[in-house]
Amino acid sequence: MQPSTAPLHILMASTSWPHDSHDWRGRFIFDLQAALTQSGEVALTLWAPPGVAPSSGKTATTAAEATWLKRMSERGGIAHLLRTNPLSGLLHARGILGRLHTAGLRAAPDVYHVNWLQLTLGLPDDGRPALISVLGSDFGLLRLPGMTTLLRRAFSRRRTVLAPNAVWMLEPLRERFGDIAEVRPNPFGVNANWFDVARATATNSRDWLVVSRITRNKLGDLPAWGEGLFGKTRRLHLLGPMQETLELPDWITQHGATNPRALRETHFPRAAGLLTLSRHDEGRPQVMIEAMAAGLPVIASRIPGHSDLIRHGETGWLVASREELFNALEQAEDPIMAARIGAQAQAWIRERIGSWDDCAKRCLQAYRDLLEARP
Repeated sequence: MQPSTAPLHILMASTSWPHDSHDWRGRFIFDLQAALTQSGEVALTLWAPPGVAPSSGKTATTAAEATWLKRMSERGGIAHLLRTNPLSGLLHARGILGRLHTAGLRAAPDVYHVNWLQLTLGLPDDGRPALISVLGSDFGLLRLPGMTTLLRRAFSRRRTVLAPNAVWMLEPLRERFGDIAEVRPNPFGVNANWFDVARATATNSRDWLVVSRITRNKLGDLPAWGEGLFGKTRRLHLLGPMQETLELPDWITQHGATNPRALRETHFPRAAGLLTLSRHDEGRPQVMIEAMAAGLPVIASRIPGHSDLIRHGETGWLVASREELFNALEQAEDPIMAARIGAQAQAWIRERIGSWDDCAKRCLQAYRDLLEARP
């Protein structure tokens, strides 16, 4: 099918957006909108917290909305507020939906593209189609009483494509919404510069990285299983913002928030590998994709979002006990094994994940399909 000569008007909505070039928040949304804009096939307008200018240069956010969204973001974002202070979180969620509704009426786009499943509840009742990017964290809110019913009502008012970024989400989404919305996967891409990270062929490093927001669920079994495995001879470095008040064991070295450039240039080249024992509702964690693209060995807890990425013993290791963690660490610290696993992980990411341009092409096709299917 030949693309239309006139660019499609897309309103992209997100509650997360990088404040500056060093900010980790909403980085994947920034990369996606950049690829979409570069395609030349869309006129994209962004509704999101203020920060780095979108590639299109066009924002749908008023000054008042930007101020409100900035304050919400500075408090940790909507997902953090809903977890830690449900009443405040619900009030902020109501504020987000009301403001998005008004922005949608102002913009009147060809297609809405929202990057949080529950944002659909704020779209105007105008029949305009919507592409909904679905993340792993959305599933926590799907468990709330009445949420599925509310979303079904919203999807029934417009042509909708649900685009989860991981295969494991397909069946649960189809069970809930398959009769009123199309579910098609669209994995996020990875920037080419991650494949260019210079790692020594034999680092002999025993410095491990955890790159994560710091919450109980994100750390998972790390405090319990890591005791005795990390210390003076094997070191653990925690990179990420503290989002819950936790007392960390003294064998964890906390560095605070990081950013993609620091990971590429400083941390990934020197590390033995990336470790995550998260119990969080993970989709396809972007930092795992980037680590694998860089050839870094990855050890991860055996949850759907990790099993969707890692082939155990081939592109990384999946663990479900302290003993399995110990064995994985020992294998990953062998230089020959690390090089083999890293190379296989790189090849898998190139073949199965692809670039942000690949992700954008799938979005463009979804936009066209949505418009062609309109009555």
